[in-house]
Amino acid sequence: MPRFADITETLARQAIELPSWAFGNSGTRFKVFSTPGTPRTPEEKIADAATVHELTGLAPAVALHIPWDTVDDYAVLGRYARERGVELGTINSNTFQDEDYKFGSLTHSDARIRQQAIDAHFRCLDIMHATGSTDLKIWLADGTNYPGQDSLRARQDRLAESLATIYERLADHQRLVLEYKFFEPAFYHTDVPDWGTSLAQVSALGDRALVCLDTGHHAPGTNVEFIVMQLLRLGRLGSFDFNSRFYADDDLIVGAADPFQLFRILHEVVAGGGLAEDSPVRFMLDQCHNVEEKIPGQIRSVLNVQEMTARALLVDHAALAKAQAEHDVLAANEVLMDAFQTDVRGDLAAWRESRGLPADPMRAYAESGHGRRLAEERVGGTQAGWGA
Repeated sequence: MPRFADITETLARQAIELPSWAFGNSGTRFKVFSTPGTPRTPEEKIADAATVHELTGLAPAVALHIPWDTVDDYAVLGRYARERGVELGTINSNTFQDEDYKFGSLTHSDARIRQQAIDAHFRCLDIMHATGSTDLKIWLADGTNYPGQDSLRARQDRLAESLATIYERLADHQRLVLEYKFFEPAFYHTDVPDWGTSLAQVSALGDRALVCLDTGHHAPGTNVEFIVMQLLRLGRLGSFDFNSRFYADDDLIVGAADPFQLFRILHEVVAGGGLAEDSPVRFMLDQCHNVEEKIPGQIRSVLNVQEMTARALLVDHAALAKAQAEHDVLAANEVLMDAFQTDVRGDLAAWRESRGLPADPMRAYAESGHGRRLAEERVGGTQAGWGA
């Protein structure tokens, strides 16, 4: 088995983008609870993300959601972020909260509404030019609730046409990343329900169109690590959204429900070159914090990913390959289990300290009193939340 000292170079370049919306009030369809100190502006969201990066060294970029993070001048917002030690990253489009999109956006039967949705993505591309962002991530709520409601085939054709129009507008250094989700809010069928549909659509566009995998966007029992492997094998995994779920798209803290699944996924990421220096994969959290505090929730999340990454990097690949070649099923499984059960917390704490970071970022944040200061300072205004 590799030693911890053997894996620190890879750990040092690990970067996990934070979603601006994770710092706002969010939750379920039934109730969104507010928290004292919640950001009221995109700038305050960025400041909170910068706090996470300052304590962990793991989160050097912040993803924006448009129009939730609309500002007058995105170049100024980018400078604000850099002054606080982070960059603006992926631009996420939103075409699921406008009345006109009731029956679809990029797949709508009305050409006028499809063009409205395309124009919304064009605005996202303009923002990318201003911020220096390279990735446009598209998640669609498009779908139907009842058999016969619309033509399934026609909707795929319209989606292909809309995506091609957006793709043509990309600059040479920019990418289109298409996310998928197997249900919700559409319940009979979703227009991009799985990785195969996403892959089929982006493959028709070109090399700069890729798939986004969200760990919560699969049916129960789905072997997510197989999908990770396949998309890496095909060179089509563009972004990877971490979260955790017990039932469906719960958007809970990554690793909370099934740490072993997170380990298995990261094992395939490592084996497939997803953490290599030239990897095209952009890793991001995509979670909401309904009952827990936002900044500590994000700190806990990136630390969970770091810990399972360290364990995945400790897999003895030579021993694993030997056991696999000999069809020694139990020995092969034991190699993985030995790495998964290795307690790396002490090594990670010492390594953080060697890099000028707190050994325990969660405790450092709690003892800093930062959360209390934010609650005292951020009084008045409108707290950011779902849809803002």
